[in-house]
Amino acid sequence: MATTPDPAPGEGPVRPVSVSLHEGTIAALKARTGKRGMSAYVEALIQRQLERDRLRELIEDAETEHGPVDQAAVEAKRALLRGDAADSADAA
Repeated sequence: MATTPDPAPGEGPVRPVSVSLHEGTIAALKARTGKRGMSAYVEALIQRQLERDRLRELIEDAETEHGPVDQAAVEAKRALLRGDAADSADAA
């Protein structure tokens, strides 16, 4: 008998869950989304946080395998992306 894989974040049926939030957080959330948009907003936030957590894990795995990131190289690449002519000559 074949098993079906667990759904990925954002997939599968929707189920209600209960979470506890501070009143101020709820008020700010309702002000931003309206009462009916809260679930979609919270779903998107959680998916984004899961992506960030996974990215952090990938970075940690890469650093374990290859050593820490060279900050000078990171800054040089940032300069290239920003189009900083003065800094980008050193980045190549």
